[in-house]
Amino acid sequence: MNELYPFKFKPILKEKIWGGNKLSSILSKQISDKKIGESWEISAVKNNISIVSNGNLAGNNLQDIIEIYMGDIVGDKIYDKYGIEFPLLIKYIDASDILSVQVHPDDKLAKKRHQAYGKTEMWYIIDAKKDSKIITGFNKEINKTEYSDYVSNGHLNDVLNYEATKASDVFFIPAGRVHAIGSGIVLAEIQQTSDITYRIHDWNRKDKYGKSRELHNNLALDAINFKYKGNNKISIKSELNKSSNIITDKHFVANILEFDKIKEMDYYETDSFVIYMCLEGNFSIKYSDNKDDNISMKKGETILIPSVLDNISLIPERKSKILEVFIA
Repeated sequence: MNELYPFKFKPILKEKIWGGNKLSSILSKQISDKKIGESWEISAVKNNISIVSNGNLAGNNLQDIIEIYMGDIVGDKIYDKYGIEFPLLIKYIDASDILSVQVHPDDKLAKKRHQAYGKTEMWYIIDAKKDSKIITGFNKEINKTEYSDYVSNGHLNDVLNYEATKASDVFFIPAGRVHAIGSGIVLAEIQQTSDITYRIHDWNRKDKYGKSRELHNNLALDAINFKYKGNNKISIKSELNKSSNIITDKHFVANILEFDKIKEMDYYETDSFVIYMCLEGNFSIKYSDNKDDNISMKKGETILIPSVLDNISLIPERKSKILEVFIA
């Protein structure tokens, strides 16, 4: 009998200058009165390794369990490529104020400069104010020289692409695309394991000590893909009780699943861990023939299904919606 089971982890909460309190009110995170901008749900970023919070392996960190169980956790091909470094970083984000305009390097540039992976990511909008917007790409054709002139003259905002957003919208942000989350937005983020961000513009904002945050315009210049323009919103066409694909990328696959009856999930051919982020409702996961082997999930929780658990059942207590994430 397999001793592995679906893992929950202790959220790693990050105070941010642009954060708020909606991770508590919308997603039931236990936060203080600080401005919490991010909840890192599953992380292998250095000095931020997630700690298992449930079951017999509670107290072990993510790298510990991968080191012991290897491909049984992440999948054999993924273990061969990444070793004990878990390849994805999973977050919930509360942008009470607009984030800085930024860009992330791709794998090649990140390896050259930082001996790290690049950062391709996607956002699923959970909640948004009426006039909320996402900045993604440019609003016209632009080259490096023109871009540099806009930055030096303080007119970068003139060439940024703004897109109105609402709950259930999805945005794909490949490495190299300039972007920013606007104010009044709560979202789920799936990204490569990387914490490399080049900040381009921060709205002349000052921190609590009266200082401006560091900008990285020289580093950003070689990271930006100037071909990435607007119209990057992805429309979801989901079908009740059926897993619907949102993103298929070499770094991750993301599906949306809304269900109100028992779903049998077969991951035998996947050879990958699977992550569920619960966006709505609550349900239980049945992962073995033992009647006691089930784990409950509710809105705002994230769970990691080890690769070896390739047949599981999702049993809704009421209609639920999840993001389903794995590596192809």
